[in-house]
Amino acid sequence: MADVQARLQSLSEDFTKLQKDLQESVLSRQKLEAQKQENLGVQREFVKLKDDETIYKLIGPILLKQDKSDAESTVNGRLEFIGKEIQRLETQIKETQVKIEKKKGEIIQLQTSAQAASGQQQQAVAA
Repeated sequence: MADVQARLQSLSEDFTKLQKDLQESVLSRQKLEAQKQENLGVQREFVKLKDDETIYKLIGPILLKQDKSDAESTVNGRLEFIGKEIQRLETQIKETQVKIEKKKGEIIQLQTSAQAASGQQQQAVAA
């Protein structure tokens, strides 16, 4: 019975760790989504700009002049990177959810078999 308890404890710890990993992945995905929306807003602003208007980039405490094409390519590159990271995290989230369900099934199965064994022991003692 102690062996079953130790196994159940181990499975519970694994389950908790998987839930924590899932939560961290979801938070990371939310942050990336916010960054994506911010960059899409910048991209929309670029469309409104005329070719002769000046764009400034904030680097530390300094504003530096930047070409429109450079600024656009930087934002497009960021959006591409963010999109790939979001896809990677979504895959990771799905895999973690599958692992959580599998671990949950193992815990339920172990609890069920432990209860059945306990019930049989009680019947044997009573007989």
